[in-house]
Parts: sequence; structure tokens; C-alpha cells
Amino acid sequence: MLLRWLISVFLNAVALIVVAQLFSSFQLEGFGTALLASIILGILNAVIKPILVILTLPVTVLTLGLFLFVINAVTLMITQAIMDESFVIEGFGTAVIAAVVISLLNLILNKLVKDSVTS
Repeated sequence: MLLRWLISVFLNAVALIVVAQLFSSFQLEGFGTALLASIILGILNAVIKPILVILTLPVTVLTLGLFLFVINAVTLMITQAIMDESFVIEGFGTAVIAAVVISLLNLILNKLVKDSVTS
């Protein structure tokens, strides 16, 4: 269980670094910062995200789940606010696009790791 969580944190940090390389308006100081952001994001996803999902359930249903990217962007912005200058996202639009890219990268990375562990 702990190993799975550590792998998830590491893969999320890798996804954050990739997004920081893709977008100049998404900045991280380094991999250590990405790891810390990944841990904070994991905590926020465990605590705050379920509350936001329940509160916005009608909108999420109407948008066929696409509003979940907005919720992910909100958690990214909260993480950025907690970390101050070491993690900067310039604008909510960037956060939404980053949330989509991070979700896709995490999907791909988790699939690759799962396939390599099982074979």
C-alpha cells in the first residue's frame, strides 16, 4: 500500500515536471519541489476533492464529467498557493490545461508502470 502511494507520488511529480517543461506559465523550481507539490496535491485530492465533487455533482453530470478537470485545476491552484513562489501557475486557464495534461500523463505513466510490474 505504501509502495503504491510512493510510486503514485513519484509519477505525479514526473508529470508535473513534464508540464512545467511544456508551458512557460507553469513553473517549478526543481524535482524536489515537484515531489512536495505531488504530496500536497495527493493530500488535497484525498481531503478537499471529494467535497468539491459532491458540491458540484449536478454540474459534473451536466458536463459529462468534464467539470472534474476544473476541480483538478482548483486543487492545483490551492497547491500553488500553499507552496508560494517555488510553484507558480500563471492563471486559471493554465491550471485547467495543466490538469488535463497531468491527468493524461498520469494515466499513461501508471499504465506503463503497471504493465512493467505485472510482466
